Amino acid sequence: MKRLYTLLLLLCPAATAVFAQDMPRVRQTIDTLSSATMHGRGYIQEGDAKAASYIQNRFRQMGLQPLGESYFQSFRFPVNTIAETLQLQVAAQVLKPGIDFVANAASASGKGRADVLTLDSTIFTDAAAARQFFKQNFKGKAVVFRQQDQQQLSKLSPPYLQKLQQAKVHVILHPKALLTSVASQQAPLPVLEVLEAAWPKNAKSLTFEVKAQLKPQHEAQNVIGYIKGSTQPDSFLVFSAHYDHLGGQGKDVYFPGANDNASGTAMLLELAGYYSLPQNRPAYSIAFIAFAAEEAGLLGSFYYTENPLFPLPQIRFLVNLDLLGTGSEGMMVVNGKVHEQEFNLLQQLNEQHQYLPQIRSRGKAANSDHYPFSEKGVPAFFFYTLGGTAAYHNTRDYASQLPLTEFEDVFQLLVDFAGELQE
Repeated sequence: MKRLYTLLLLLCPAATAVFAQDMPRVRQTIDTLSSATMHGRGYIQEGDAKAASYIQNRFRQMGLQPLGESYFQSFRFPVNTIAETLQLQVAAQVLKPGIDFVANAASASGKGRADVLTLDSTIFTDAAAARQFFKQNFKGKAVVFRQQDQQQLSKLSPPYLQKLQQAKVHVILHPKALLTSVASQQAPLPVLEVLEAAWPKNAKSLTFEVKAQLKPQHEAQNVIGYIKGSTQPDSFLVFSAHYDHLGGQGKDVYFPGANDNASGTAMLLELAGYYSLPQNRPAYSIAFIAFAAEEAGLLGSFYYTENPLFPLPQIRFLVNLDLLGTGSEGMMVVNGKVHEQEFNLLQQLNEQHQYLPQIRSRGKAANSDHYPFSEKGVPAFFFYTLGGTAAYHNTRDYASQLPLTEFEDVFQLLVDFAGELQE
């Protein structure tokens, strides 16, 4: 039968290409996940739901089994959204949403004209200057301050903080890149984040519009499939990656999330395709988990560890995949200093095959979906590649700028590592 299967593959090269790892398919996966159709895989335009359905269909096509009645594990959480495309005009200059400015993830709705009131940083060191500044009328004003002053602002006395909240809008000036995130609550007033280079000097007034909506019960899905082990089906390896990203701010602005984390999701799907082939069937069962709501605070992985679909002690090891689109400077392994034996194994495999320029290690970090598992005692690594692109949590993290320098080598290292763990 095996000989017949091999012959069929040779006679049907297109069938081989369906599951044998190839970079054109990897590129297509990343292009699809980071396309405008997915709208940033977030919380408007049904972006995260579209991505979940796409991954479910890929799992089904590969023949992965669900852990239960469905590939989906649903849960709910609150999330603030920017429902319509932003508007901002400063003096006569119209700023471009997503390029020159974004809304803070927690921004409230608001619109209209406001006079600019620029914060003087001497208020942090001179009590008299602070008293003088806060004597002003803040109502109807646009209070403008620098990103680097945010921490000190939060430490002001309550009366001063209350005065700041009387403003019509807050504007935060960023000296370099605009970074956004996901918020579970809504601020009491609109907050815009503007690239300092785009902010007109000596600005006196602005007009703006933000339409925000707090969704108290947004529903999302972890997408989970597995391949049953051939000899030890009750022991599991787990590969995970979060498929969600930041979504968008209205229909005209979205955050593609090619590196973060269409790249890790593509690797997850490549591994699933590899192990779905009969000749690659693993000795242990392997679960493939695409987590939702990582960007909202690791919510999908926390939910899973509280509601596991098989006992967590059955997991021999978990490898979480995030930010795998580069690699010119090697790879980082979070928890490498925690699980030294497994990290040494990785190093040995890399040195033997010369896959990556270097593999670095660090200790515990609550920076991706491995963390809730680690906190439950599950041995876990988090892999991310180094070098190659600085696009992160902004509109520039699109597929065509992603080099995928070491994607194939990371894949081979993962397969080798998983093989050794099953010995």
